[in-house]
Amino acid sequence: MYELIKHRLIPDFQQTDAPGVRLRYGTVAGALGIASNLGLFALKLSVGLLSGSVSIVADAINNLSDAGSSIVTLLGFRLSSRPADAEHPFGHARYEYISGFVVAFAVLAIGILLGKSSIEKIISPEPISPTPVTLALLAAAIGAKMWQAGLYRNFGRAIGSSALLASAADSRNDVISTSAVLLSVIAAYLRPGLNIDGFMGLAVSLFIIISSLRLVKETLDPLLGTMPDPETVSKLSKKVLSYDGVLGIHDLLVHNYGPASRFATIHAEVDASVDILKSHDLIDNIERDVFRELGIFLVIHMDPVVTGDAESDALKLKVLEALREAAGQNVTLHDFRLVRGETHTNVLFDAVLPFGSPWNKASLEAMLHEKFSGAGQTPTGHTWYFVITIDQDFSGSTLGHAAH
Repeated sequence: MYELIKHRLIPDFQQTDAPGVRLRYGTVAGALGIASNLGLFALKLSVGLLSGSVSIVADAINNLSDAGSSIVTLLGFRLSSRPADAEHPFGHARYEYISGFVVAFAVLAIGILLGKSSIEKIISPEPISPTPVTLALLAAAIGAKMWQAGLYRNFGRAIGSSALLASAADSRNDVISTSAVLLSVIAAYLRPGLNIDGFMGLAVSLFIIISSLRLVKETLDPLLGTMPDPETVSKLSKKVLSYDGVLGIHDLLVHNYGPASRFATIHAEVDASVDILKSHDLIDNIERDVFRELGIFLVIHMDPVVTGDAESDALKLKVLEALREAAGQNVTLHDFRLVRGETHTNVLFDAVLPFGSPWNKASLEAMLHEKFSGAGQTPTGHTWYFVITIDQDFSGSTLGHAAH
C-alpha cells in the first residue's frame, strides 16, 4: 500500500537525497495526515457526544490536534525546501527539525491535558451509553491510526526525517489511547455499572507523556548538534582514503544543517616530498568527488608529513602503543614529528582521547617521559622530550591511514 502511494504520488521516489523528492514525501504525508485526522475527529466527536463518553471526546480532540501537527509538519517541509539566501547561507533545512520538535511538544501537551481530564473523570465518574455501533467505529478508528502510523514510519525512514518519525510515534500513541478507550467502552457495554473510563485514560496519558519526552529529546538533539552517524563517517573516511597520495586522515568535523544539507572538514596527510601543486590538485579532486557522490560539502586541510624517517616511524609506533596501554585502545595520534637539537629531540604530536578520559596533556607527557627515559635515548644519544596537543573527537570514530 505504502509503495503504491509512492509510485503514484512521488515521482523519482527512490532519489531520497534530492530536495524536491524530500519535499514531495513531506507534502504527501502531511496532506494524508490532515485528511485522515480530520475524518477521525469528526467520527469520534459524533460517537462521543452520542454515547456520553468523555474519553471518546478527548480522543477526538487529540485527533484534531494531530491534524494541526500534520499542518506543522507540512509547513516545516515547505520552509526547509527554501533555497539559501544572504541571511541563511546554509539553507533552511533545519526547519524540518523544528517542525518535528513542535509536533513532539504538542504530543506532550496533549498527554498532560488527557491526564487532567482522566483524573477529573476518576473523581467524578459519569455513566456512558455505548452501543455496538460505537464499538465498531472505535475499532475502525484504531485500524485507520495503525495505517497512518505505518505511513509516517515508512516515509520517515525512507528520507531520514525526524519530523515524520515523530508523527509516526504520535500515531502509535493514538492507537494505544484509542484501544484503551475501546476497552473501557466494552467494559461499560458488558457491565453497565463498571466505569473504568478515567483509569484507562490516566494510564494512556502517562504513556503518552513518557514517550513524548523521549520524542522531544530526539528531535532537539540535531538542533543542539550530535555526533555524525557512523555510516556517514565510514563512507566519507573510506572515500578520502581510497585516493593514492592520501596517507592518513584525522580531525573530521561534520556539520548537519538539515537531513539533506551536510558540511564537513577533514585533515588529509600527504607526502611532504611530493610537489605541493600536485597534492593540491589531488585535494581539489577529492572535494569535488565527495560532493558529487555523497552530497557532502567537504573542505580538506592538507597536512604534509615526512616519510621514510626510520627513527620517527619506529618511535611513533612505540608511543601509540604506550598511549593505548595507558588511556585505552580508542586513542589515536597524528601530526607526529621530531624536532632534533644538539642536546635533545622534541617529539611533537596531537593525541585524540575518548570523551571522559582522565588523562590530560601534563599526565600523558609525564607518563611518556618516564616510560622512555633512560632506555628511551635517541640513536644519537639525545633525550626525547614529549610535547602533546590534546584533540577532541568530533566524529565518534577512529580514523586511520590508507591501505595502499
